[in-house]
Amino acid sequence: MKIAVQNLSFTYAEHKVLTEISLTVESGNFFGIIGPNGSGKTTLLKLLSRVLRPESGLVKLGERALDSYSQNDLAKVMAVVVQDTFAGYLFSVEEIVMMGRTPYLGRFQAETLQDYALVRQALELTGCLELRQRKIAELSGGERQRVMIARALAQQPKVLILDEPTAHLDIGYQQEILDLVKRLCLTEGLTVVTVLHDLNLAAYYCNELVLLEQGRIAAAGSPADVLTAENIARVYKTAVLISPHPLLGTPTVALLPSKRASLPQQKKSRIHLLAGGGSAGELMRDLREAGYILSVGVLNVGDSDWEAARSLNLPLVAEAPFSAITAEQHTQNLRLIQQANVVVLAEIPIGHGNLLNLRAALTALAEGKAVYLLEENVKQQRDFTQGEGQELLAEIKQGGAVIITEKARLYRALAETL
Repeated sequence: MKIAVQNLSFTYAEHKVLTEISLTVESGNFFGIIGPNGSGKTTLLKLLSRVLRPESGLVKLGERALDSYSQNDLAKVMAVVVQDTFAGYLFSVEEIVMMGRTPYLGRFQAETLQDYALVRQALELTGCLELRQRKIAELSGGERQRVMIARALAQQPKVLILDEPTAHLDIGYQQEILDLVKRLCLTEGLTVVTVLHDLNLAAYYCNELVLLEQGRIAAAGSPADVLTAENIARVYKTAVLISPHPLLGTPTVALLPSKRASLPQQKKSRIHLLAGGGSAGELMRDLREAGYILSVGVLNVGDSDWEAARSLNLPLVAEAPFSAITAEQHTQNLRLIQQANVVVLAEIPIGHGNLLNLRAALTALAEGKAVYLLEENVKQQRDFTQGEGQELLAEIKQGGAVIITEKARLYRALAETL
């Protein structure tokens, strides 16, 4: 059953919550509503389910205006599942699910064999059949959520409205609940509208998304169209990296380090990181958050550490992609080391192209600089130079570098000495 929203607006007291929202949810679609806190997501969901009445505009369910349905008729075509529904904790699971048959029963009418058959079917679909005799209060959060969906399915709806169906659930239950709903869309033609906070879940499961910002539509369309780095930066005020899911190709959203201009308790101590190959992104973030003045080198352009350093606006020495460190870049790297109080050599993959980063650490030791050597994964193969890299690492250790086996210990050591 199709849902059409035309120029919908809503105001709480004098606060405008939604302004001229127009969208269409096609029959059998899995439609997600996303947006930051206070953007109007739950209010829109309440208007679609007629919990609230719009200030202006129209919601159509099928060919009819939503307002034209009686409460009983609406319950036969639309079911709503809200967060952590209180359904009477003294009832059994089967009794809770049977409540979904209420719209089909007349006053004082007893449940029929067909009602029991439909309840059993809903319990089987949601994997709740073995729970049917248990009290709802005895169940976990994920099990209760499945029961609430089973009750909704017992209504035989054409439209299912879900408000944060995975809130407070662990990742296993999140997948279980959303896999179930997605399957019902595909096999039963159920139209689903859901509010989701987790952007990766929204991208993974939804066919279409609408992104709300301060009560207006900021973007609408496929997950790939809506979940762009530009949209998220504008609406959520957060820098992210968007990349395709490695198996499905759907967008995945990864946080990038914050670019805050001012940091609390800025320290005067300078740390130079010898990094590369994705070895130091977390170090850069954490040390910057701790207030140290950082520089980084030598990094190949396009390397993930190069991306992290740029995103944090750190001084860095960069080399061309897939190129060996040149004498010029090595000299620039040494200049930054001279300005630093401490040098940290991250657990970099070692190739012939970046051996000069190890030699830079040796130079720092020769100049009397404190050098910390991070080695969290000593069994991991990371020397691809037929032993030359290992020889240089041995020299660095013999030259007085402090070997650190955990980042947390590194942070403590730096705090104690700087």
